[in-house]
Amino acid sequence: MTKLIEIRNNISQLPFLSNQDQMAEYEETFRRSELGKIYAAIPWSEIVRTISKLSRRRKKGPASMFDIRGKVALMFLKNYCNCSDQDLINRLNSDWKLQMFCGVLLRPKESITNFKVVSTIRCELAKILEAEGYQKIQEIFAKSWKPYMIHPHIAHMDATAYESNLRYPTDVKLLWECCEWMHKKLVWWYGTLGIPQPRMKFKEQKTKYLAYQKSRKKTYKMARKRKRSLLYLLNKLLHLHEAVLTNQGIAIHDLDPSYKKRYLAVHEVYLQQEHLFEGDDKFKNRIVSIHKSYVHPIVRGKENKPVEFGAKVHMVQIDGLNFIEHFSYEAFNECTRLTSAIFLVRKYTGKCTHVGADAIYATNKNRSYCSKENIHTSFVRKGKAGTSEDQRSQMQKLLAKDRSTRMEGSFGTEKNHYGLRRIMARTAQTEKLCVFFGVHIANLCRVIDKIPKNISLQQAA
Repeated sequence: MTKLIEIRNNISQLPFLSNQDQMAEYEETFRRSELGKIYAAIPWSEIVRTISKLSRRRKKGPASMFDIRGKVALMFLKNYCNCSDQDLINRLNSDWKLQMFCGVLLRPKESITNFKVVSTIRCELAKILEAEGYQKIQEIFAKSWKPYMIHPHIAHMDATAYESNLRYPTDVKLLWECCEWMHKKLVWWYGTLGIPQPRMKFKEQKTKYLAYQKSRKKTYKMARKRKRSLLYLLNKLLHLHEAVLTNQGIAIHDLDPSYKKRYLAVHEVYLQQEHLFEGDDKFKNRIVSIHKSYVHPIVRGKENKPVEFGAKVHMVQIDGLNFIEHFSYEAFNECTRLTSAIFLVRKYTGKCTHVGADAIYATNKNRSYCSKENIHTSFVRKGKAGTSEDQRSQMQKLLAKDRSTRMEGSFGTEKNHYGLRRIMARTAQTEKLCVFFGVHIANLCRVIDKIPKNISLQQAA
């Protein structure tokens, strides 16, 4: 039997305060929350001033609901909430704390219905910050947080990869995607121009491809047979497409930019896969997706994931806070970035006396530079022991342990809790923006714990 709940008479009633009193209570509650502390730890005035100088937007059309501060805040919330664009807008419509963070306050009957506004703002900020904006804003963060760093002279460095959201690439899948896209475009051209379609054997190859994909055990012989057939089909489709453009007097550079980019990517895939099929295994800038032609394989050598597909980032950590030193979609050797990373630390904090880095950084060139600059490292000693070997050995172990625990742990935190496990953006510029805001929203969650309790959040900001 269901229990009866007794409703007592002493339940507190909802007080109907004035709008000013209610707003004051909302603001006080927001300031005490974690989101309010994060908001207060962001140097808004400098960031807005920097973005305003970099922005070249013409003041035409309807005004946006979000100003520059609101747009930056929305990008922080995207990684803080770790959700999709549509879920973020749904939460923004129902959560007044998120609204106060973005500087908007919706009335009870008001709501944001267009969730694509998040994507629009992401693309806009990515274009503005593309050149030097990221380093300028990162420098603003470093100067603002420097008073709360306990050990600003100690730096750790390491590289990590942030994977793009794409299916695991195989040669057969990639060739079929190219054939499918080329066939779709050819059908459109023939239909638009009223030209009868030539015999292409596309349906026959589609049936064989689906049968191959459904087979549980895909042998080397089966895969090679599929690649040979798909290469032949793709070559035929490319020649047919070229013939259509030639007959119509259309040059490749006259095509739509997105069309041209995809077509050139498909053509490059054909050349690369033809070399691979003939036995040439090594070449640079290998394309693994025609939708994201900027993504290339990055060999990491990890036990559970030897190859990753996305951006490789060289990170510098100062007192637990991560800063992006180098961002690239191409593979690079992180040991060559030690000197520039030390310059970055000196630029942000003024000095760098201790460096913790992996064994790959311990080259003779890096050792000589650190010895010349009187920088203590976590590298294993080479040669004979000095007079203060015990002290040096203890320092080396402490730096190595601190780097391996704090820095590698921070990478996992960013990927698991701040939306960097798989970057869902669709262009190279917006992926970089997502990584930037994901790294620094994680920094903000650490910074609010460093601010002393006796300092108000307004003074900290």
